[in-house]
This record gives sequence, structure tokens and C-alpha cells, in this order.
Amino acid sequence: MPHDKASGAKPAGPCAMVVFGSAGDLTKRLVVPALYNLACAELLPHEFAIIGFDQAENDDRTWHQSLLEMLEVFVKSNGEESRVNQDVWNSLTKRMTYLQGDLNNPESYQKLKAKLSETDGTKGSCGNYLFYLAVADRFFGSTVEHLGQSGLTAEKDGAWRRVVVEKPFGHDLDSARALNMRLLAVLDEKQIYRIDHFLGKETVQNIMMFRFANGLFEPLWNRDRIDHVQITVAETVGVERRGGFYERTGALRDMVPNHVFQLVAMTAMEAPNSFRADAVRSEKAKVIGAIKICEAQDVPCEVVRGQYGPGAVDGKPVAGYRQEADVSPTSEVETYVAMKLAIENWRWAGVPFYLRTGKRLAKRKTQIAIRFKEIPAALLRDMHVDNPAPNWLLLRIQPEEGIAFEFGAKIPGPSMKLGDVRMDFKYEDYFGTAPATGYETLIYDVMIGDATLFQRADNIESGWQVVQPVLDHWASHKPENFPNYEAGSQGPAEADELLKREGREWRPIS
Repeated sequence: MPHDKASGAKPAGPCAMVVFGSAGDLTKRLVVPALYNLACAELLPHEFAIIGFDQAENDDRTWHQSLLEMLEVFVKSNGEESRVNQDVWNSLTKRMTYLQGDLNNPESYQKLKAKLSETDGTKGSCGNYLFYLAVADRFFGSTVEHLGQSGLTAEKDGAWRRVVVEKPFGHDLDSARALNMRLLAVLDEKQIYRIDHFLGKETVQNIMMFRFANGLFEPLWNRDRIDHVQITVAETVGVERRGGFYERTGALRDMVPNHVFQLVAMTAMEAPNSFRADAVRSEKAKVIGAIKICEAQDVPCEVVRGQYGPGAVDGKPVAGYRQEADVSPTSEVETYVAMKLAIENWRWAGVPFYLRTGKRLAKRKTQIAIRFKEIPAALLRDMHVDNPAPNWLLLRIQPEEGIAFEFGAKIPGPSMKLGDVRMDFKYEDYFGTAPATGYETLIYDVMIGDATLFQRADNIESGWQVVQPVLDHWASHKPENFPNYEAGSQGPAEADELLKREGREWRPIS
């Protein structure tokens, strides 16, 4: 668990949580398992209520049972002997009620308001309300507007009102700006929590502590010592049942302005003056704002797109993207993207950041790989070492969270020969782990009002500013060679050329 008694974390204060889209997949797969884990860790508020809001006809018992079925699958996936703690689950369901409603009907919000008023007395929520928008993004703006019109977003008498917004946060720069304007017309920025589950990963959170709490690493974290940075977010899965969504979105929109750029920000940001939310988020916004905007004529040289064809993953044959359900047989949507970024500030001038993300690749892996500069070759001229092993620092985010360091060491014996060695730290081995969705930390932080791991409006818009020229160029220049990589491979050959032309190469996805 991200938070437990050993960490010194205490239960959050009293509140009521409304989950819009409570019968949906996101609620079942991630939100409720995260709440269950928080309950197991005794970090949920003592005075707490959950209201599930959805259009489907349902009652409390039926809703609870549908949630339990998915929770059992989640717990079981973490070990054959794992079982849902029935006492914890029963305690949680006593606080959970279902409300049928229509997101577009003002009367439904009045019913919700009445239901929440009941929790103020019976559950002791003290008027603190957390609204979780686990709904399609087209409902984000209108749902917040209805909440505002019903008076549910107004903070008074010391009570707080907070809204959690899932991605995608916009589909391009204009839509992101428009959505920000709609939300900020109703809410203050401090009330908005734009959630990205990547930031709930322990290794992502640890990047700041690793850099800024250890005197060994921060002096090396700059253009004088680092040659380049590679950020990889590779998946073995295809689009599964999301073909229709992916046809409208693609890998660039789906992954880069949010997940991948958050990894860039955590890696490249300057030290904040404290770990308070505004200080950290300001530094993250600065570094995303310092990324050089790609000119239209440079897009083909600095950005690569790909689409997977038929192949094999884990030895099993899989279909190509164009053969997936709800996908056009002539689709030109990318399932892979690689980019070269330049961060135009003092620390990173001249240090390229290479990003890649894609589906149906050789292995599931999310990793930040930092390559340090080589030593002067003259020192080893008499040792017959032509290519000394490069130094790599590897921050593994999934599936095995940990940190590794690769360097050269003398091979035992009378002669001076250099060998490659690796020091490897795994969270599971050192601290022990418990099943987690990545949402536990984030939901807990919303309850206690800590916005450190959530994106601010300016950060969102800066990310879209970087990718917008790429989207514009692709809209007017269709790919000629799709599909251009086999499922189960390392990705398109063009991505290798992105690094080869500068004498570098990707670390294998293996």
C-alpha cells in the first residue's frame, strides 16, 4: 500500500464521495479496489459515505454485488490464496448507496443534493464533498456546470468541495483550453484534481525524493554529466475493446501530453523550494513550458509514428490493429509514437530526451533510462578496452518497480579487464508490497487536500502546446507505410533511426 501505518499516515477527515459513472468499468476496476485497499489500511475517514451515481437501473445490493465480483478478480490476481477481507468489505458497503440519475437532468442533481444532506447528519461528512467524474470526457464540463448550478460546489462554513477529473483532458490544445475555461468558471483551481494514475506509482513519486533527498545524485543531474534520457512506456496489449475510442484518439493524444510528459517533468524539473503542492507543480509547469516547440518542417525528423500489424506476443499469434474490433480496415491511426525533445533551459541545454510509447510491443515496460557521458578514452588506452560500458541509471515504474545502476568494474584476475555489472534495487524485495491500483495514494491525497500529484491547468495546456504541431502535421500528411511494425516487436525501424543518426540507440524493450 502507498500509505500505511508505518508511513505515519492517518485516516483522512470526514467527507462524502460521489462517484459519477458508478456502474462503469473504471469504477469497478480501479476506484472501488483503491477504496477497499484504503479501508484495509485504515486510512478512509471514520465519518465517510459513498454515493454511486449512474443512469443504469440499480439498487444498493445489486451495485455492491457487481463491484464485489470485480474486486474478487483484482484480489485473486495478486495470488491464489488472496481473498477479499469480508469484514472490511461489509464495513465499506454499509457506507455505499446507489442513486439513479441523469447527468444532463438538473432534477437529478437536486436529488443528489438531498442525498448528500442526509450524509451530513447520519455519516458526519461535515459538508465535505468529493465528486469523482468516472464518466466519458464529453460530460466533464456539463457535469461540473450542473453541480455549480445546484449549489454543490460552493464552499462555505469551512466545508470543502473537490472535483476529480479523469483523462483525457482535451483532445488538442483548443479543446483543453476550452475545458479549463468551463471548469474554472465554476470552480477554483484548488478545487480541481486532474488525475493521472501514473503519478500514483511509487517509483514516480520516488523520483523527487531520489534526486533531491540524496546528495549523491543531484550534482550529476545536468548537461555536464548526462548524455541523454530515454523514457519508454511500452505495452504488450492491443486496443482490446477500445477500438472505437482509439480510432478517435491514437497513441500521441492518449499517452504523451499526460502520462509521458509527467515522467519528463518529474525527471527534468528543478528543485522546488518545498514539497508543498504549489511549489512542486510550479516547477513541473516550468520544465514542460521549456520544451522546444517543434516546427512543422521538423516533425518528420523528430517524431515517428507507427501502427502494429499481425505478429506474436508471448509466443501467441495476435491480429494487427486494422483487424481489431471497431477499427477501420484502412485506419491511419498511430498505435506507436517516438519523439525527440529539447528542453531549452540551463540544466538541460543540449541533452536530448527521447520518448516512445506503443501497443503490442515486445514487453510491458515503463522505464526512465538516464545515460551518463563516457569518460575520456585516453585513460584506458593501454587496457585494450575499445568500448567501455556506459553508465546507465534505470528508474523502473512497471511492472517491477525499482532502480538499477549499470557501470563497469574490473574482472578479477591478474590482467586489467573491464566487465559490465549491475546494482539492482526492487521495492518488493526491500520494502514488501501489497496489491495496489495506483489510485490509492491519489484518492487519499484528494481527501486530505494535497494536490502535489495532480496536474494544474497551465501544465495541461503546456503539454498540448508541444504536441499540437505534430497533430497538425499528421492531419495533412497521411502515413504511407502502415502497418510498419509487427506485434511483439521493438517497434518501427524509423524509431531506431531517430537515435542512430546521432550515434545512439534505444535500450531493448526486454
